[in-house]
Amino acid sequence: MKTLNLNTTTFKIDKKLIRDRKDRLEKVKILLKQDFVGIDEVIDNLLDYIQIWYLMPEILSRPIIVCLWGMTGVGKTDLVRRMVRYLEFQDRFAEMELGNSDDTTFFNSVGGLLSQEGFDDGKPAIVLFDEIQRFNTVDGNGESVAKTKFSDFWQLLSDGRLPKRGKDQIEEYVAEYMLTQRRKKRKAEKEKEQEGEEDNSYDYYDREIGLWEARNLKRVLRLEEDVMTLAEMTHYQVIELVLDATNDKAVYEPVDYSRLLILISGNLDEAFHMAGQTAEADIDADIFHAFTKKITSVDIKHALTNRFRPEQVARFGNIHLIYASLRRADFERLIRQEVARIITKTLERYGVQLTVGDNVLQLIYRNGVFPVQGVRPVFSSVVDILETHLSKFLFEALQEDLDRIVVDYDNTHKEIVANMSGLHRHREIRLPFVGRMDKIRVNVQEEKVLNVSVHEAGHAIAYVALFGLAPLQLKSRLADSYAEGFTFPHEIYLTRDSLVRKIMVYLAGGLAEELLFGPGNATIGRSHDRVMATRLTVDYIRAYGFDPNFQANYLQDGGYSLDIRATDRAVEHMIADLVAQTRQLLTDNQDFLLDLSGRLAGTGSLEAAEVCALARMYGLEVEVRAEGYLHLPDYTAMLKR
Repeated sequence: MKTLNLNTTTFKIDKKLIRDRKDRLEKVKILLKQDFVGIDEVIDNLLDYIQIWYLMPEILSRPIIVCLWGMTGVGKTDLVRRMVRYLEFQDRFAEMELGNSDDTTFFNSVGGLLSQEGFDDGKPAIVLFDEIQRFNTVDGNGESVAKTKFSDFWQLLSDGRLPKRGKDQIEEYVAEYMLTQRRKKRKAEKEKEQEGEEDNSYDYYDREIGLWEARNLKRVLRLEEDVMTLAEMTHYQVIELVLDATNDKAVYEPVDYSRLLILISGNLDEAFHMAGQTAEADIDADIFHAFTKKITSVDIKHALTNRFRPEQVARFGNIHLIYASLRRADFERLIRQEVARIITKTLERYGVQLTVGDNVLQLIYRNGVFPVQGVRPVFSSVVDILETHLSKFLFEALQEDLDRIVVDYDNTHKEIVANMSGLHRHREIRLPFVGRMDKIRVNVQEEKVLNVSVHEAGHAIAYVALFGLAPLQLKSRLADSYAEGFTFPHEIYLTRDSLVRKIMVYLAGGLAEELLFGPGNATIGRSHDRVMATRLTVDYIRAYGFDPNFQANYLQDGGYSLDIRATDRAVEHMIADLVAQTRQLLTDNQDFLLDLSGRLAGTGSLEAAEVCALARMYGLEVEVRAEGYLHLPDYTAMLKR
């Protein structure tokens, strides 16, 4: 055993204890990865960052602060709770939500909350400040929000030390405590007298003070005795203790929380722009994952400035663990795990061997996965689709002494099928069932699907022809009554040329409808496309100076704006010219447009590889790129010319 001198204080280093804790951390890491799907990297980083706090908390001079950011349902809070349990820190763990409303908690300060938990004793503890985005100090207009509670939170993050009550406040508390005890004594004696009891030996001060008063005294006066010991003391004993404590200078010193592990968790929609697409069940989860995977700590800090003042953002520190949304494979694994749990439970509780077919797993995925909402809808759909029906099958099987059940889904007849068997016996049960999202998709009128298919095929063909890429996803039949279809592109690096091509892609949907159905039958589905095309054109001319006739920035703020009306005609002429070019592009590829529209209408969905194969049949050069691909010019080759 060695010694370590820190700030004139000598600590003994127990190598065996450190090795044991290190081994426990590794075991915790393994357990967490078994419990959670798709966040292995977050788990690795979290356990690495807390290592110094867990192994050698004595050397810390300020708290360890780790921030967890992600969309709802990715496992931020649950990961912390599970980690605390595996570390066996439940008695030194607290969850807190700091809100702006006055009714969030009885306490007005973080110090009060920490003291209530008994964390002001200088020993290691874990505190989770959850849903921190609700504690915003800046409103949507960038104005400061007046704070009446928890202002000491920022001081805690700064150096881990919170001021103790002043001498006057301590003395006032003690005086009020003594006065309260005298009142309680008189009240108790009066009650004895009214009851006619003449027990001269009775003395209120001989009674134990109780748990509530013990907690308050320990919190305010920082008494060394534990709460239960204080609670069993008589009022006489406690009064002596209180008087001694007020003479102890340590009562007035700042409280040192340097051995805290502070975990901050929240949802930041400003960084996770796709977080608002909560009802989207048709966009491939891998696409969302690719976009969220690109979010960096710089994006997080930028998002935080929309909710907190710059000096407060700095106090969050630099350890930001960012949860990407789950991949398709993660959701599929989660479904398999839940089904495996049900299979095990069914065997253990009822002695019935359950088998679940792949069609059921696919049914759960189609109807239960909303990528932006995380895992919670999946669990709900497992109950809705499998467990609800399984209870009916189990009832029948147990009644007839059948000990095997094979559950699958008949996609043709839309039925959940259970084949139950036992010794020399067999029975089949079929229950009609259409998934909730499948039902919405089926109920879309076919004529509407055909119209949407032509519209989206127009976008896709322009995207293929102008960028040489197959769209990530092509959909015309959705489980969303507020959306009709989509063509999901890659991330495009904005240049003068790519802006023009993006505008043409936006215009192509409505123009494809005109080309195949006639101008009179084109729909208003083009409205959003036109808004986006106009915005890009306006920026092209007014902001970026790509039009040689308008080199000033016509969109400046701060009173320097030029008369934007001078550019109106240029905006209109540019869009009109691009409409003509896009119409000609679609006309040149009309056979491809007809074929792609028909295939999309028949299936409601096409993947990138399918679009690519079809495009090549019509002589177009196109490639398939994965989610997260950034399309940009080959600047290196240009410099070598």
